[in-house]
Amino acid sequence: MKWFALVFSTSLISALLAIGLYRALEPSQTVLVTNDQPARLAEWTDLSSRPTGPAYPASAPTDFILAADRVTPAVVNIRSVKESEYSFLGFDEESSTGSGVILSPDGFIVTNYHVIANGNRVEVTLNDKREYLARVIGTDPSTDIAVIRIDVDADLPYVDFANSDSLRVGEWVVAVGNPFNLESTVTAGIVSAKGRSINILDDMYRVESFIQTDAVINPGNSGGALVNTRGDLIGINTAIVTKSGKYEGYSFAVPSNLVMKVVGDIREFGTVQRGILGINVDEIDQQQAREAGVKPGQGVLITRVNPGSAAYEGGLRRGDVIMAIDSRRIHSVPELQEQVARARPGQTLTIRYSRDGEKTQTEVTLQQIKQSLASLDPKTEAFYQETGMGLRELNEQERQRFRQGAAIVEVIDPGSKADQVNMEPNFIIERINSRRVKDLSECLEALGEPGKVILEGRYTNYPGEFKYIFLK
Repeated sequence: MKWFALVFSTSLISALLAIGLYRALEPSQTVLVTNDQPARLAEWTDLSSRPTGPAYPASAPTDFILAADRVTPAVVNIRSVKESEYSFLGFDEESSTGSGVILSPDGFIVTNYHVIANGNRVEVTLNDKREYLARVIGTDPSTDIAVIRIDVDADLPYVDFANSDSLRVGEWVVAVGNPFNLESTVTAGIVSAKGRSINILDDMYRVESFIQTDAVINPGNSGGALVNTRGDLIGINTAIVTKSGKYEGYSFAVPSNLVMKVVGDIREFGTVQRGILGINVDEIDQQQAREAGVKPGQGVLITRVNPGSAAYEGGLRRGDVIMAIDSRRIHSVPELQEQVARARPGQTLTIRYSRDGEKTQTEVTLQQIKQSLASLDPKTEAFYQETGMGLRELNEQERQRFRQGAAIVEVIDPGSKADQVNMEPNFIIERINSRRVKDLSECLEALGEPGKVILEGRYTNYPGEFKYIFLK
């Protein structure tokens, strides 16, 4: 009996230790851009033989051949290479791979920003194995979109945009990529949700309003195409969410209407023209919805309105509930972010909102992100347009605190040259190209010289010294 009790006690303790160890080591949720699970096959559901209820035709297509035939020739492999200053014959190179989508016959390609972000050479391999060096036309970290271009002698196959606003939950979609060492991959799934935010972008002005699908996103498929069954582009595949490190049925794509706006801006201006309302918003709970006279899940709550902002000038105030923008209903913060991000500075939006239970509307003209700040010195305009870095003189208090400082970086435009080297606002410039500068005029004189720019200094809110290098 004692022997049995000893064995039982030992087994119980071992089991409890095993459970505790498992829970301690249980993986947390992770956001990845790759996975290695097989695609789920699409099936036709025949309801006609069921004995009760009306018969409905299945919505699943019998195959995805049309979409695959149209899209695969226009999806490319992208290899981003970071060459070390001391690289020799390819040694000490770092590289990453992804996919891209040809948008025009003359070689413009869209991909994810994170695919090319860390490289200084971008190589493109077409579906027919032709290889090219690509030029980076522009990037937008706030949406994880980048535009590159290859020079070609003949027209290339390309993909047309579809209207992602018309996409419906439950609709069939096809994900196409061109990962390294494979010609192309085609998987299918359905739209699970729209307007999803998964907090993967760390840009200050990030816009996350993803299309969520269960189409498998294979390794190297970031930047690939998400298309409808006709083969028209409805999104750019970006990430998966997983606990195991493998595909678990959650993949996310940037919607095509947002991609189209970003690409259009980059092609026309070289950078994204992004307007802002100048508000902070939050999801609305049941009690707030009742007080505002709206249905739960309808609208977003304004928690702050910046004085002098576009929203303030348009009459919006703290506590208002935004219900629609340009007749498009708003159900979540990501949906509002997407609608605003698809407009340019100076564009007027019609905003329908509820205040104290009364519904009304106003027109709001978007402002450029920080571009119109009065604190920016007019003398810096040319440099600002070239680099996306807005400078101003130090005020008296800043001069007392930073006696070696010459000027302060007030504005960093998303996707600009300054943003690409991870510079942030509130950087105090002390030296340019290893030469001390004393004021804004000396800064601009030194920055006007051609070639590489090396900025050294410190932040008002970080300890230590920092150095940034970029080409004008």
